[in-house]
Amino acid sequence: MSELVLKNGIVYDPINNVNGEKMDILVKDGKIVEKLNGNAKTIDCSGKIVMPGGIEIHSHMAGGKVNGGRLFQPEDHVRFAMPKTKVTRSGTGFSTPTTFLTGYLYSKMGYTTGMTAAMPPLMARHTHEELKDIPMIDKGAYCLTDGNWFIMKYLKNGEIEKCAAYVSWLLKATKGYVVKITNPCGTEAWGWGKNCRSLDDPAPYFDITPRELVKGLVEVNEILKLPHSVHLHANNCGRLGNFVTTLETFKVPNGTKPAAKRQIMHATHIQFHSYGGDTWHNFESKADEIAKAVNSNKNIVIDTGTVTLDHTTTMTADGPLEYYLQSLTHLKWMNRNVEMETSPGITPFIYSRKMPTASIQWAIGLELSLLIKDPWQVLMTTDHPNAGPFIRYPRIIAWLMSRKYREETASKVHKVIYDRSTIDGIDREYSFYDIAIVTRAGEAKALGLSDRKGHLGVGADADIAVYDINPSEIDPSRDYKEIEKKFSSAAYTIKDGEILVKNGEIVQTRYGRTLWVNSKVDGELEKEVMKDIEYNFKRYYSVNLANYPVREEVLTRSTEVTRSASV
Repeated sequence: MSELVLKNGIVYDPINNVNGEKMDILVKDGKIVEKLNGNAKTIDCSGKIVMPGGIEIHSHMAGGKVNGGRLFQPEDHVRFAMPKTKVTRSGTGFSTPTTFLTGYLYSKMGYTTGMTAAMPPLMARHTHEELKDIPMIDKGAYCLTDGNWFIMKYLKNGEIEKCAAYVSWLLKATKGYVVKITNPCGTEAWGWGKNCRSLDDPAPYFDITPRELVKGLVEVNEILKLPHSVHLHANNCGRLGNFVTTLETFKVPNGTKPAAKRQIMHATHIQFHSYGGDTWHNFESKADEIAKAVNSNKNIVIDTGTVTLDHTTTMTADGPLEYYLQSLTHLKWMNRNVEMETSPGITPFIYSRKMPTASIQWAIGLELSLLIKDPWQVLMTTDHPNAGPFIRYPRIIAWLMSRKYREETASKVHKVIYDRSTIDGIDREYSFYDIAIVTRAGEAKALGLSDRKGHLGVGADADIAVYDINPSEIDPSRDYKEIEKKFSSAAYTIKDGEILVKNGEIVQTRYGRTLWVNSKVDGELEKEVMKDIEYNFKRYYSVNLANYPVREEVLTRSTEVTRSASV
């Protein structure tokens, strides 16, 4: 179809300050428009909520780790299966769904865009091949830079402009969207059987510290004017007492001037970085301290990494963390060193309601969402699948909207949460407007995509979610089970003006775009850095340089986001 009218919907569109107004949304040729001239198809949205399509800002949905996770837990595929239909292919997997199922499940929840959180540059081709398999949503990939030999060398030598030119080339070569840092310097140290537990622990051989790496890449990010800030998985993830490292890390970019965007640091899955205590017997939440720091710093955006109390699969480029988890659980474990770049790992994990640790972790994710005052600084994630599968998002929404639901869940977990977290004393409940921010508008703004995504204004992509919820007839605080049910099954999911989901069932499949950044730097500087790249590829890499970049034909309906640097 080319024209569509969503009639009389109850619209929540925070980017345009629309808070529950009864409106019509007009669509033509995949875009939202001001008026229509032809005979448009009409959808009656009376008594239904209309929001922009959901945006996933941090999910491990494609790449080597995810594929490894699928192979690693065959039992996971028995727990959830979707049969083949006339429209869809079959799929399995609870915490690591297969590629096609991933797209279907996001779409059924009203999501239209998803970003995979950690792509080793050397594995970029494989990552994009998996992304190409995921239907229904636009997608992009975050390029890992934490243990990159080129970057560490340039920053150690104070060659910030060369580092910026290299990062520019790396994003183009890998068709990446974001500068991602995981356990800065620690992933390189892990290649030598070590770790960086302090911001001032140097990486072996390169003699550069996490503090220097993070500050240098923040500066590079701003020089290149990239659409999203540095996306940081800080040191000491999952470790006791790590809130101290987190607070110190927040201060690292101080003095850096943002390049025409709000935040200069995205601190990811911050639940895993809000831990107090020095033994697991006195482990406690420090979400209140983290929230205070975020509340006083408008240049930071966080995503939550909320624990959903499930049996899941953990996977991260933070190899030392996965080894540490395995040493606690003694479950199966996989580790890898990606030459010159990073060191990921995988291990299963069970967040049991009976466990004090898992119960406190559950509380922390919700505390962060409720104690950080500005919802634009909070983005809802589970760090899928690390804290739980993304299909639990509707449950998290219901927890945020209902204190009663939180109290009900709290009564079923370990009672230690009443002494070692503040969750029981928090009255705040999210509104539908708040939910639209933390699942849509906030993500679009943080990603630098708010000109086209995360809102329902004229000119935006016609990515729309309709839910069979009438705010005048339902009280989220009381009817939390109904809230969870309705957000699990969109009445309509519309992608680029096409109806993909109706009444929770997929009625049409389509493939979205691949989003990537094409940044521009001075030509002479680029040539100089390319000579360095060519020399070091021959000397260190096991692949030829010609086989490293991702060809654009591998992508799905590629869309580049162009930025011009000041070097």
